[in-house]
Parts: sequence; C-alpha cells; structure tokens
Amino acid sequence: MAEYTLTLEKRELTGKKSKSLRASGRIPSVIYGEKSPVLASSEYVATEKVLEKAGYHSPISLELAGKKQLAIVKTIQTNPVSRRIMNIEFQAVSANEVVEATTPIVITGFEESEASKIYHFAMTQSIEEIDVKAKPSDLPSELTLDASALKNVDDKLTLADLTLPKGVELADKELDAEQVIASLYDPAAEAEKREAEAAEPSIDAADVPADNGEKPATEA
Repeated sequence: MAEYTLTLEKRELTGKKSKSLRASGRIPSVIYGEKSPVLASSEYVATEKVLEKAGYHSPISLELAGKKQLAIVKTIQTNPVSRRIMNIEFQAVSANEVVEATTPIVITGFEESEASKIYHFAMTQSIEEIDVKAKPSDLPSELTLDASALKNVDDKLTLADLTLPKGVELADKELDAEQVIASLYDPAAEAEKREAEAAEPSIDAADVPADNGEKPATEA
C-alpha cells in the first residue's frame, strides 16, 4: 500500500461562507471519526494530486494541527458544470481496523490475446470497480485481471477470475461468482448486422393486407 499524505488546516467557515475558502484556492472538508466531525480545508492543487492517486480506494495520511490521522475518502462533491471539487468527506480509520473501499478493476493483456491479435475481437468491461474489505495496509490500489488467454468470441471474464491479494476479501460475499466483468464481441459481425438492418426494405401501409385479405384503401 502506497501512503498518500495530505496537509489540512482547521476551518471555522461553514455553509455559504465556504465559498470564500474555495475562492482562495482551498477545498472544505469534513473528517468523520469516533468523536465529533472535524471541519478542515486543504490546498486545491495538492488535494487534487493526492485524490488522483488515492481516490476512494487507498488510505490517506491526513496531517492536521501537527497530528496524523489515517483516513479514506467517503464522498467527493463536485460542481456539475466545471467538475471542480467542492467538498470532501473523509472517514478516519485505524491501522488495525478492517475497512471497506471501492477498488478499480484493471484488465491487462488483452492486446496480446488471440481474440485481439488474430480474430480482431473487441472487449467491453461491464464492471469497472468493486467494493473490498481489508486492513488499510492491505487495501490494493487496484485489482488486475489477465485477459491474455481470451480466444473465442463467447469467452468472458467473471468474478471467479479475480485473484484477491492476501488479507483482502469482497465486501459482498453474496455476489455471484459467474457475474461477468468483461466480455468479447465481433465488431465486423456487428457492422454487417447494422448494414443488413439498414438495407431491409420498409413496408408501406398500402402493401399490408387488411383483415379481409384486401389491401387497405388509399386516400385520393
């Protein structure tokens, strides 16, 4: 587990007054833990860099008032138009506490597979992330899934193909192991199908027999 560090400062401004914080280049945040929530803020650029790497899936060491607190991201509020970060909620965790985190699934090796190199199939990924449980030190930054053995168009990758690192388990143990993570399709066949559908002649209403077997009357 790579440790990411973010320096914060305590803040007094709340609600609409937080706008001045954002205008000065800082992001308001809240740290939730065993005690009362702590209001804080951090420098925008530094925060963005840490979040790009840690996201929702890696613990972050928060430095506040000379003390360090391990935490994970609960929510990130962004502006719907500019996509700038508006607010962050952190959840304080203990190094020995099993926590839940959302971890991305990264598929590797597809370009080297027969499915890609020989048959020129394409792959679509239906599950891009999954919730796992582990101690903060065991939380993976990502889960990799090898697609190099794929060959036939009906081949697929499922949850059963995921290899979890030691100390890591799926948060939802009831998930179906056969749930599809990624599957293949033939772009050439799909293109031919679309062309065939486009070439099908349209049926004019005048050519459709009425209930009595006669063609419907057309307007003069």
